[in-house]
Amino acid sequence: MANETLEQLGNALEAAQQKIGAVAEEVSEQAYNELVAIRREKLRGLQEAGNDPFELTSYPQADFAAEVKESFVDVPEGEQGRSVCMAGRMMSKRVMGKASFADLRDTTGNIQLYVRRDDVGVEEYQAFKKFDIGDIIGVRGFVFRTKMGEISVHVTEIVLLSKSLLPLPEKFHGLKDREARYRQRYVDLIVNPEVRKTFEVRSKFIRHMRNYLDERGYMEVETPVLNTIAGGAAARPFVTHHNTLDIDMYMRIATELPLKRLIVGGIDRVYEIGRIFRNEGMDPKHNPEFTTVELYQAYADFHTMMDIAEGILSSAALELLGGYEVEWLGEKIDLTPGWRRLTMVDAVKEYAGIDFGAISDNAQAVAAAEAIGVELPDTKEQLREALAKLLTYGDHVVVEKKIKGREIQIAVLGDTYLPAVEIIPRGEYFDYVSKYQKGGAQEICPAPITEEEWHQIGEMALKLHRGLGLSVYSRSDFLLDEEGKAWCLEINTLPGMTPTSLVPQEAAQVGLSYADLCERIVEESLKARGVQRT
Repeated sequence: MANETLEQLGNALEAAQQKIGAVAEEVSEQAYNELVAIRREKLRGLQEAGNDPFELTSYPQADFAAEVKESFVDVPEGEQGRSVCMAGRMMSKRVMGKASFADLRDTTGNIQLYVRRDDVGVEEYQAFKKFDIGDIIGVRGFVFRTKMGEISVHVTEIVLLSKSLLPLPEKFHGLKDREARYRQRYVDLIVNPEVRKTFEVRSKFIRHMRNYLDERGYMEVETPVLNTIAGGAAARPFVTHHNTLDIDMYMRIATELPLKRLIVGGIDRVYEIGRIFRNEGMDPKHNPEFTTVELYQAYADFHTMMDIAEGILSSAALELLGGYEVEWLGEKIDLTPGWRRLTMVDAVKEYAGIDFGAISDNAQAVAAAEAIGVELPDTKEQLREALAKLLTYGDHVVVEKKIKGREIQIAVLGDTYLPAVEIIPRGEYFDYVSKYQKGGAQEICPAPITEEEWHQIGEMALKLHRGLGLSVYSRSDFLLDEEGKAWCLEINTLPGMTPTSLVPQEAAQVGLSYADLCERIVEESLKARGVQRT
């Protein structure tokens, strides 16, 4: 009974909290709308009085907060300090009778204002008292130090340059919502001035990178954003229509192909800092439009490119940040030149303790996986033991269903699917050894499956191909279990295309030679992009 009472009380409290939250949200929205209305009414009053701030088109901004504070020199009592003329956004205001304080923020930082009625005049002071947080103002005055030791401007003239019609996010909580911050960067910059540092570092880095490459004989170019074929990467493009030519065109997904053509044309060192557009998913780390730097050099290999990458980043750290050590997500990174270089295999061996080169069979692969916290249990008891063991490493464990079945792969070409291939590994699993070592697996094409199973897998592959927005061709990997049910493992958007690869094997079963297959892929690519062959 007691438990039921507690549960009822908990439910009641939760309901009350929800109601309070809803009321608070409603009140907050109502208050916001009232503030906006008040500000608009203030603007209307100014306009009717002939003091429309939006008619002011310029102001002689000669001084800036950071420089004024850095160059400040105390003057003898009775003398005025340096005269200044400044402009910026009013971020706070404290009215205290005949004298008030305010904070002005310009592009370099904040500075305190001291506004006194006797200095600016009765009318100007009354007008100032009606200014709102966020208004853009201009001030004249002289610099002094308050009794509290703060460098400030003693204002002799104050002008409203632009009216802020929308209230800024409240002072103490600021703009915290990540979505809002990304979508309204201008507001983020106003209420979170530390964000400006990111903009400054980015701008300086781009300038540094340009200078670095220019000094080494690279030529900066601009290549077309609109293309008749979207190439250079595997990505879904944005499509637009060229009215004069009456053809669809594609916003570039990479700058690679035009830059390589310039290498062919004789420009041996070339780069572009360019905008890229990809019509795909988005999150805080992925945007449909972004900037890349891509560079190419004739008569060079990947060692040269590593030298360039190291040189740009290490020299930028020294020039922009004053040293080679940087901090990222709480980790200190040393960018001192002379970076260590190692292969992926060596890196995995050193940091994960797995030597790919020493693994020759499935038993060794399973043992290596188990050594780093990967378990392959076959029974419920083994699963319980594995979970207990893995939970000693942390609070979360990823569990995937173990499916036993035949490895079936099938390709989609255009609007249809091809005959399937069965992969029979020499060991228990289709692992690294089976896939990449000679004799590791047997490939049977067409796969010895029923027509019904082939159509089941083919239709699934076609639906995946279309659903993911792919075009031209792809290859999907499935497991066909003992009950004849197909499980999709992955889809390959750019499968291998050597004469002995799986897709050419499948194409051969329907009478397409390797050359014919390549020709078909070209035709399907042109068709997908609305390009007529000539």
